[in-house]
Amino acid sequence: MNDLSASNNWNTWVVIIGLGFPVLVVLLGEVIYYLKRRGKPLAATIGVVKNLVLPVFMLMAFSRNVLNLEVDGNFPKIVETLFWISVIYASLSLLNVFLFEEAEANTWRARMPKLLIDLSRLFLVLVGSAVVLAVVWGADLAGLATGLGVSSIVIGLALQDTLGSIMSGIALLLERPFSVGDWLRVGNSEDRAIVGQVIDINWRSVRLVTLQRQTIVIPHQFISKEIINNYSQPERIYNQKINIGFSYDSPPNLVKQVLTSTALATQGVLAKPEPESKTVSYDETAIIYEVEFFIENFENVERILDLFMTRIWYAAQRNNLTLYRYRYEYALEASKKLDSTSSKLAQSLNSIPGFMPLIKESKNLDELSMGTALQHFGAGEKVIRQGEPCKALYVIIAGLANVTVSNKFGTELEVMTILRGEFFGEMALFSGKPSPVSVVAVDDLQVIAIYSDALNTTLESHPSLGREIGQIIEARSKALSMVLQADASTNAMGEFTI
Repeated sequence: MNDLSASNNWNTWVVIIGLGFPVLVVLLGEVIYYLKRRGKPLAATIGVVKNLVLPVFMLMAFSRNVLNLEVDGNFPKIVETLFWISVIYASLSLLNVFLFEEAEANTWRARMPKLLIDLSRLFLVLVGSAVVLAVVWGADLAGLATGLGVSSIVIGLALQDTLGSIMSGIALLLERPFSVGDWLRVGNSEDRAIVGQVIDINWRSVRLVTLQRQTIVIPHQFISKEIINNYSQPERIYNQKINIGFSYDSPPNLVKQVLTSTALATQGVLAKPEPESKTVSYDETAIIYEVEFFIENFENVERILDLFMTRIWYAAQRNNLTLYRYRYEYALEASKKLDSTSSKLAQSLNSIPGFMPLIKESKNLDELSMGTALQHFGAGEKVIRQGEPCKALYVIIAGLANVTVSNKFGTELEVMTILRGEFFGEMALFSGKPSPVSVVAVDDLQVIAIYSDALNTTLESHPSLGREIGQIIEARSKALSMVLQADASTNAMGEFTI
């Protein structure tokens, strides 16, 4: 009878292990897939049960109920020890999910450093393992504690630098002077300073990625002794200051106005807080000005700084400002620039039929050139902005420009391209109203700006020129209307389809 009962019990466990284990593995796999798709942290705990707890439990059941091994044997004790340690690990993982992983923002549980949580979990696993050894193997905990105490002293002396780094890391994480994603400057001296974005904070070090895409590993023990500048806190905006020198012949108020407007027009520079320019010092050869502006993403600082510094040259040329020049050179450069402007004006007007009668008389050309200025624009700069007044007629002598208009949704629509020898700005200049279009430099653009006073004097003596400009205004107004009508029709069809 006992043999029959034992045989039935053996068969039952064979069926449970042979069928139950694969079924449970499949079911737990589906649960893990479901939780992962929804971003639930509980998936990691179920993964521990599936990959660790369940296989060890089945092995323990197989050794005891199928192989009928003695419970006091070494192999069953090893399996039982592994089972209880895996249960402790899974329980701590479940506790971590409910206490920390799903904690609400701005609570003490959400601010708890991951390093401290991992170390606490390791400590509890070691304590649980000691209890399991005492219960399953009958180990002497007092003797084990004494041995661990002596071993800890030896290990502590051997790993004092590593342990010091760990303790420094815990202190940093509790204080939380920075977090993953922040941009830092570690160190105060120029030759030793490290600038990078935090990508990982682990038990031993902080990993940064620099602007040059290099990974730098900084031990906690080193970073805790350095001055840390956090460019991402309390606000994720970065303050940039640049010193630029201009000639003593350049009016300071005009220089500061040009610097501020150039900063505002540079893509990536924030309008709020507003850029600011101020006079810093009077050096031997130049007046030094400081420009201060803010950008949103520190990683773009080099690109934005390059764009701003490039546009400063064009802005200085347009406003007759001199960068770092001696005073005696300035007058010579100004006279050369005037001669150059007159000759380039004559060459440019020669390609425009309406202006051709003017260049035949040097008197007309001289009067016109007195009210002109040679200006440079970099690629992407707006020469004329839609909705703003225009005080000059621009004649292109080098480069291309696109005429664009913004629809009611703020989308830029291209109207036409202005080529070398053509002019623009006439629609706003002659109507006295804000410009209905924007004009953007396609590449480096060189233009001659003929201001309204000089142009009006010329038109009085040459009425035919006014008629030709009027015809061009009419043609471009029609082109503008066609573009806006086509866009309105497209949007209406889109709304009807929706």
